[in-house]
Amino acid sequence: MQNRTETLLQAISQRILILDGAMGTMIQRYKLSEEDFRTPELEDHPKALKGNNDLLSLSRPDVIRAIHAEYLEAGSDIIETNTFSGTSIAQEDYGLAHLAYQINFESAKIARAIADEFTSKNPSKPRFVAGAMGPTNRTASISPDVNDPGYRAITFDQLADAYSEQVRGLLDGGSDILLVETIFDTLNAKAALYAIQEVFEERNIPLDPREGGIPIMISGTITDASGRTLSGQTTEAFLISVSHVPLLSVGLNCALGAKELRPYLKVLANKAPFYVSAYPNAGLPNEFGAYDQGANEMAGQVRDFLKEGMLNILGGCCGTTPEHIQALAALASEFAPRKIESEELTEEEGSNV
Repeated sequence: MQNRTETLLQAISQRILILDGAMGTMIQRYKLSEEDFRTPELEDHPKALKGNNDLLSLSRPDVIRAIHAEYLEAGSDIIETNTFSGTSIAQEDYGLAHLAYQINFESAKIARAIADEFTSKNPSKPRFVAGAMGPTNRTASISPDVNDPGYRAITFDQLADAYSEQVRGLLDGGSDILLVETIFDTLNAKAALYAIQEVFEERNIPLDPREGGIPIMISGTITDASGRTLSGQTTEAFLISVSHVPLLSVGLNCALGAKELRPYLKVLANKAPFYVSAYPNAGLPNEFGAYDQGANEMAGQVRDFLKEGMLNILGGCCGTTPEHIQALAALASEFAPRKIESEELTEEEGSNV
């Protein structure tokens, strides 16, 4: 019987896989109150907790499960755990650094259970869980103090320690994939990759998914029309910086809509030795910070990516909903996935046997 990594590798070589859409956008629809973010243990917690969406995996797991189910119904092959801010560093703002492991473990458990439920309903379309690892609210490369350019609010070792705790929780909860996402500072991402490698080593997990390891996805974010990350890297420089690890995929998400993301994705499609992912926002935000781009308009812009054979994994970021994911899934089914060199070599070897 195949394990989940083997099943994932087989699926991604055959078709474009669909990632889910925005968790935060869907949570906003529930119009939750402060009380919804408090577990019995946190009833008298002195800090306000509303807006700490990761905490809902403990206080309102029914909401998180329902959102995952909506995205799976819409056609997602991969759902992300509700852990974008699940590090002790990010949770420190709420005075909840001590809950980081529990948040990651429970979030992964919720996603694992609903993914398995959908897989059992339709074994020909297996569903996978990506443990989401966000960038944290600190940057290792840039000073937050304009008067002290050499100052850093966080160290590499502090980031690595926090990410290690997150990785342990995500793996213990049942994640199939580790997704280091929305990378604006590549040094933060390197700390995450270092942490993953350390945990894999202590657990005797191979680093390469083709050798039975847990697949690693990397997704950076281009902050504006300059085509660079916040820490100043071009797309190609970003790719080179993370290519020391045998990744499942490298891609881009957030900050820009599909139309604006296209030239930078093309760089990855042309140069990456890994699968390529994209999950753009639903267009650019309006003056109120909301996203107006509908599902069909977004799918129309993504069509160009697929016609050019640029992608292996497609999903949505800020402003996207199950309606967007359903439209993207229907569109992706019309196109073949991007080929990578290792696949082409395998096919040539097979034809010569």
